[in-house]
Amino acid sequence: MTGLLDTRFFRVYIIPGAVFQSVMVGGGYGTGREIVEFFTRYGFFGGLLGLGVAFVALATVLALTYEFARLHRVYDYRNFFKCLLGRFWVAFEILMVFQFLIVLAVMASASGNILRDNFGVPYAVGLLVMLAVVGVLTFYGRELIARTLTYWSFFLYAVFITFFILVMSRFGDGFFEQAARTGVVDGWAGSGLKYALYNVAGAPLLLYVARSFETRREAVTSGIVAGVIAVVPALLFQVAFFTAWPDVLDQAIPVYWLMSAAGMTVLLVVYSVMLFGTFIETGAGLLQGINERLDAWLIERRGTGLSSRAHAVIAVSAIIVSSILSLWGITNLIASGYGTMAWGFLIVYLVPIVTIGFWRIRQARPA
Repeated sequence: MTGLLDTRFFRVYIIPGAVFQSVMVGGGYGTGREIVEFFTRYGFFGGLLGLGVAFVALATVLALTYEFARLHRVYDYRNFFKCLLGRFWVAFEILMVFQFLIVLAVMASASGNILRDNFGVPYAVGLLVMLAVVGVLTFYGRELIARTLTYWSFFLYAVFITFFILVMSRFGDGFFEQAARTGVVDGWAGSGLKYALYNVAGAPLLLYVARSFETRREAVTSGIVAGVIAVVPALLFQVAFFTAWPDVLDQAIPVYWLMSAAGMTVLLVVYSVMLFGTFIETGAGLLQGINERLDAWLIERRGTGLSSRAHAVIAVSAIIVSSILSLWGITNLIASGYGTMAWGFLIVYLVPIVTIGFWRIRQARPA
């Protein structure tokens, strides 16, 4: 597998999407509640239409982002937005730091809770495991993180597909009649767009995966493939949830609920391990983006970036700070601001990349 990941095909067309999907899972569809909120409650076909909107939005923004980064040779979000927004680049950083702390706080808290609730491991031990693994990953840098997130993406897909097959085999008898009765509920388009907007906001932190692109065709195709990789698990969940509709709409954690109802004890344990690992991968992937930004800034100022040890220290320190914030209840306090932040990212990232970014890409000669 290591040799396969080293091939140009994987580095260009698979690894960027796999890294994006691994980072996206925690907030995108890890518990299944996200899919219910953004898609399932709009009916079966309404949810599918919403997923179509989400795919088009994700693929378009990722393709433009990858090509803009390749064209200007900027692989950290600071330089990316300096090229895109000029002096207003700092607006993205303000939003990103705010969301970054929230996401890390949620990831750290959830990691500790998963081990405690499912395996009886003390909360502090779960947090220490997360600190240790993230510290090691960030110490060795982007190469190890990209490989690890890619491997993890394969594991995620294996678990999601297994879940889908088992649910459909046990509860799928009346699926078609049930799905057909739900119709299409208004609001699916806006919901699909909001889902894409919320999840794609972290893409500029993952620009280190775009270093292998040499042509416009590679960058754009990779963005489209990344959109497919990101949306397929959500599609599997959307279909599986309609084997238990409408009861699934009221479940706080639909995936766990369905697994328990089907007696999938072993898969429930595997899924818990997968989520724990995914929260770690999300933290490591985003923290690597922060380290890339700091390195690029320091290289401009003094000609050299941070040491591997400094990368690890920054990552661990950020998780500790975020964990403390979550204990103070700040996550619940500002969770209601997620919608406002989504509109903020629309203004400082999505609108500029599909207007200014697209125009500059069109003006440049394709490689």
